[in-house]
Amino acid sequence: MNRFIGFSCYSSADLANWKFERIVLPEQRDGLLGPNRVGERVKVMKCPTSGEYVMYMHTDNRKYSDPHVGYATSKTINGEYEFHGALLYDGQPIRKWDMGTFRDTDGQGYLLIHHGDIYRLSKDYRSAEKKVASFIPGVGESPAMFMKDGLYYLLSSNLTSWERNDNKYHTAPSVEGPWEERGLFCPEGSLTYNSQCSFVFPLVRGNDTIPLYMGDRWSFPNQADAATQVWLPLQTNGTKLSIPEYWPYWDANSLEPVAFPEDVLVTLPPNTALASNRKGDLMRIPYNGLPVGLIGESGPHGGYARVSITGNDGTTFHTSLVDFYSKVPDTGLRFVTPPLPGGDYTLQVEVSREQGVWFNKRGDRYGSEGYWVRVHQLVVFPHGHAGSTRRHIAPSDYSQE
Repeated sequence: MNRFIGFSCYSSADLANWKFERIVLPEQRDGLLGPNRVGERVKVMKCPTSGEYVMYMHTDNRKYSDPHVGYATSKTINGEYEFHGALLYDGQPIRKWDMGTFRDTDGQGYLLIHHGDIYRLSKDYRSAEKKVASFIPGVGESPAMFMKDGLYYLLSSNLTSWERNDNKYHTAPSVEGPWEERGLFCPEGSLTYNSQCSFVFPLVRGNDTIPLYMGDRWSFPNQADAATQVWLPLQTNGTKLSIPEYWPYWDANSLEPVAFPEDVLVTLPPNTALASNRKGDLMRIPYNGLPVGLIGESGPHGGYARVSITGNDGTTFHTSLVDFYSKVPDTGLRFVTPPLPGGDYTLQVEVSREQGVWFNKRGDRYGSEGYWVRVHQLVVFPHGHAGSTRRHIAPSDYSQE
């Protein structure tokens, strides 16, 4: 369920391999991040004047009728963070929902708000001191900003509830504007590759900094279990911004698309592959704990699969929901198992007969039209890498019920 239980911190040296650090801000006893509240869109910036790490987030009730921008601080990036409540402007809480952050090259911090409000933060990043832009025409929800070659880019999404849409962007010579709407940065109809803009990460490569698009694939009502992200490098050419094509897999060093080697791909025979919308249908895959990836199809009729990992003694090591819904059909990695100590395990994929469906305030229906779960290939990663040829599972090991 979409209930705040804490913000987690992960670290990585290469953007591909990640280590869980800790829950850096847990559920609070009461208040804006207390029990049965929502916490999302978390962002962290290091304040150059205080040396503190300042975390910002959208807080709300479960009905999304009590929005606030909250903030917390820590002396270290990986916490613990102390929650201070609502971020204030002119002594009043900023009661907005979709929010983002941006730190300029001079260290000045900004808070970005849906529909084009931009606040300049105080020197200690603990309050907003000036609204430098207000209701920029054409700006939508979930704002994200970056600067490249002296030009500022502001990304935002259209208003389609939790559904994906074709996101757009604006440019300006300064954060204060004037801002000009430029159009889409992904091919029309791709729905921004089934995602909503969230943040632009500065990926340093040599003497250049590549803007890395980070987009949310929301999975209402199971955000905490099944939401994922899309990360792709953005291309800039003056006022032109684009992600011309979708790369399911790419190299963060070369910034080029890659394909899985044939020796790590296993195509499942028809009587083994899972393609069902019937509750309880499942496939079981015995393996030895090294990572295994599930390649499957998402689409307008997709539902949730319940994925679990158990040991021979019946101990459950992992369980989660995996979303097979997307408005635009897509084939790719749906799930990768976490690394486990060597041993005998069973990976199970089961049709849950649940679907992501929601209604906006006008009563319009969004989401899936079915419950289908389709898995047709596996990726096996011996020793945690795709280059080795030593297999730790074989096609004859699989079973379907």
